[in-house]
Parts: sequence; C-alpha cells; structure tokens
Amino acid sequence: MTMEMDMQLISATPSPWARKVRILAIEKGIALEVINDIPWAPETCVPQYNPLEKLPILLTDDGDRIYESRLIVEWLERRFPEPPMIPADDEGYIKAKKFEVLADGTLDAMLLAVFEMTRKHVDPEWEARQVRKVDGGLREIARLVGDRHFAIGDGISLADAAIGSLLGSLDFSREQQRTVPGGNWRALYPALAIYFDRLEERPSFRETRPIMFDFDVMNRANQAA
Repeated sequence: MTMEMDMQLISATPSPWARKVRILAIEKGIALEVINDIPWAPETCVPQYNPLEKLPILLTDDGDRIYESRLIVEWLERRFPEPPMIPADDEGYIKAKKFEVLADGTLDAMLLAVFEMTRKHVDPEWEARQVRKVDGGLREIARLVGDRHFAIGDGISLADAAIGSLLGSLDFSREQQRTVPGGNWRALYPALAIYFDRLEERPSFRETRPIMFDFDVMNRANQAA
C-alpha cells in the first residue's frame, strides 16, 4: 500500500543519488512528488532549498528540507521504519552503509574523472587516481556481493538501492555513448551483472531508470513559471 504524503523530491532525471532515494521510497510505499531540476541552469530552484546547491533535496510534509542522499534515506528510514531498508542490528547496519559508501564513492570518482576529461589541460596523475578509485570500488562491490540475489540477507535493502543506482548510471553512460571509467563492468564482473539485472526487474528499479534531461521541456516549464 502506498502512503500518500505531501512530500516532494527535487531531483534530476539522470541522478543516481536521487534514484537511490526514489527506490527506497517506492519499496517502502512512500509517495513522493518528483520535481526535476537542472542545478546549473540559471532558473534552478536548488539554491532556495540547499545552500550547498546539490541534489537531491527532500521537502518534507512538516516543512523541513533534507539534503544529501545519505541523510535523506536515514530520515525516511526513521520516519517510516516499515518495511525496513536498513538493518537494525549493528552488523547489518554497518554492512548496508559500507555498500552505500562504496557505491557513492565510486560514483563521485567516476564523475570527477569525466569532468577532468573535459578540461583543456588534463592532469594525468589526478585522472588516473580517480580511475583507480572506480576500478577499486567496483572490484570490492563485486567481491562482497558475490553470487547472491541481494547484497545483504534475503531481501532488498539500502545496499541494493545504492549499488543498483551506481551500476545503472554506468549503463546509462554507455547508452549515451559516453566513455567513463568502469564502463566495461559487465564484462569484468558477470555475476554482478546478473545480480543487477535481477534488481532491474523490480518495479522500484523500472520506474526510476535514468533518462537524459529534456532541456526543451524544462526550459518551457521554467518560462511558464
């Protein structure tokens, strides 16, 4: 059953961090109104809600503003504890958060490397370090997941939402014909690919697959506002 709450998630259609939050909310049956924004566009609303000017941002039903995906998922878990997406026991909690740190850190390094590639004067040592982080993060995630259906225990958790958002972002970049570190992850880690493809069959993953910004539509919406 879906809980109808007056909450909004300011997001970006390709954002893996927003996708992680949306997956968790759908699995919990929490209805979020998704507002898509382009944070670097002149008309963006992001600075009004987050002084760090980053997405995603959760506008809660009591008027609060929660930003940064890790804090948002903690807030949702505490406010809506059933069904649990973060194990309550210490060992399970640390495992889930470890997967989240690995997935988010790998994403950070991947995007930093991509941005560096667009510069006129690329620092090869700095770029190589980011690529090593991506390779190391994927290798460790694949090792920890192994051939299991879920990253932790017998059901979906925050760990799966975080890992799936990372892997979905890598696949999305390939579909956009962009060369990114870790883009060959499926060939390197076939068991991880099987694990991810199973996740992608879930409604929460199907409904949140990344899509590229529709700049024309968003510009018209901004002009109309």
